[in-house]
Amino acid sequence: MKRFYYYLIPVLIIISLLIGLLAYVLSNKIESINEYYLISRLPRIRPDYCNTVIPPNIAPLNFVVEEKGSGYFVKIYSQHGQAIKIFSKTAKIIIPEKAWHNLLSDNKGGQLHCDIFVKKENNWNLYETITNKIAQENIDNFLVYRKILPGHSMWNKMGVYQRNLYNYDELPILKNTSYNRGCVNCHTFLNNRTDKMFLAIRSSHYKSSSILIEDGTVSKIGTKFGYTSWHPSGRLAVYTAIKVRQFFHSAQEEVRDVIDLDSLLACYMVESKTVKIPSIFSEKNRLETYPTWSPDGNYLYFCSAPILWSDGNRVPPERFGEVKYDLVRVSYDLESDQWGEPETILSAQDTGLSILEPRISPDGRWLLVCMCNYGCFPVFQLSSDLYLIDLKTSEETGQYKYRRLEINSDKSESWHSWSSNSRWIAFSSKRDYGEFTRSYFSYIDTNGELSKPLLLPQKDPTFYDSCLETYSVPEFIIEPVRARGEKIAKAVRGEAKIEVDIPITMATPKAESSPKMQDAWQERE
Repeated sequence: MKRFYYYLIPVLIIISLLIGLLAYVLSNKIESINEYYLISRLPRIRPDYCNTVIPPNIAPLNFVVEEKGSGYFVKIYSQHGQAIKIFSKTAKIIIPEKAWHNLLSDNKGGQLHCDIFVKKENNWNLYETITNKIAQENIDNFLVYRKILPGHSMWNKMGVYQRNLYNYDELPILKNTSYNRGCVNCHTFLNNRTDKMFLAIRSSHYKSSSILIEDGTVSKIGTKFGYTSWHPSGRLAVYTAIKVRQFFHSAQEEVRDVIDLDSLLACYMVESKTVKIPSIFSEKNRLETYPTWSPDGNYLYFCSAPILWSDGNRVPPERFGEVKYDLVRVSYDLESDQWGEPETILSAQDTGLSILEPRISPDGRWLLVCMCNYGCFPVFQLSSDLYLIDLKTSEETGQYKYRRLEINSDKSESWHSWSSNSRWIAFSSKRDYGEFTRSYFSYIDTNGELSKPLLLPQKDPTFYDSCLETYSVPEFIIEPVRARGEKIAKAVRGEAKIEVDIPITMATPKAESSPKMQDAWQERE
């Protein structure tokens, strides 16, 4: 036996050397290509990672070369560092993670080039070089989104997930299989951090609730918050209470539609564990939704529209296609807990469109909104596009001018958020995938110009071809969520909760009441 090992070790060393030599020869054979045909166009690759700006800390942008061939050679390089060279017999190009991160780190603010050779009938074709810019500024480390099948009536599988953008690691924050397949949505974070966050729960078995996570401690509040925004101080949050219904069109590309029959804004006071309804938010003839705070906490922005119907139970109500929301803001003083008078800063009458989902960059410079033909739910509106308002210029001139962004597609754009450094946006789009929303990134420079959208990368570049789940409500965070999985699920299933007296009954069920299953659709996308 000893003699066997005596001969085995040298044999293994020789085999290892031969493998290394073969790899070296093959690599040099590919690198020494000096006869090839130049193709005067960019190669077709999927996803389309061409002519855009990429984060210096993003996972490798693996792709498929959509040019037929019997062999592929890819060289990725920049001004500094070692080039990445990949030979593949298939069109699927998988980039080594360590080499990728080293190359991007060495060339922040520079350009990243990619040469693609395709072998056809024993001849090599070289396409035009793909060139992307590497941003100087990082993207936030994590993205949180909900995954759900894109149906419209029932569900049995959904969850909120945390994705590490530096690699491909995805972890569930909460899956609905842990509490009798209820609903989870409306994940809301304070200042791109996870020390304070909300999750909204809807369950016929465990009743509606809002999960509050503070420094890893999980509490259940005995009512469900709708769209929610934390005050930057973390001392209160404003949320929407909604009476919302789904209905269907008989014939059009997107048959689903949504209407808020009634809605208002409410304030949850963290220290006192109470809900307040300021008088400015209790007009019976107005719909109010999508709250968002300015980074300094001095203003709350929200969307408001007139109620155009007399019957609050008819679905759809009369004149539903005429409902268009204005963009409104109101001042707030935290220490005195005093509100100012609402002011309309951009009216639907002026834009001709419904203005929805306002989100302000953390540096206070930019306001990003959706606008669509009518209504309150842009993800079901093919007309929904992203628009940008320069708040600095608006404050100086007193005029809130808006600009439709070139990154829009002919499909719905919605559910956008900002990175903590105000240099990246994430948003949901149905471009390329029709029924399925996917998460995209875009870089925004100091002049408000945005780069070509970048699809959230996956380790397998063909992943989205067979993925039947939508990715909705992408939110940037700079650190991992501090409580996940069973720790949250126990709070959802448990009896202990913070009792909240809600001084309204018109737009949301009382804390003690169970949600009706007919309302379940509203949590889909």
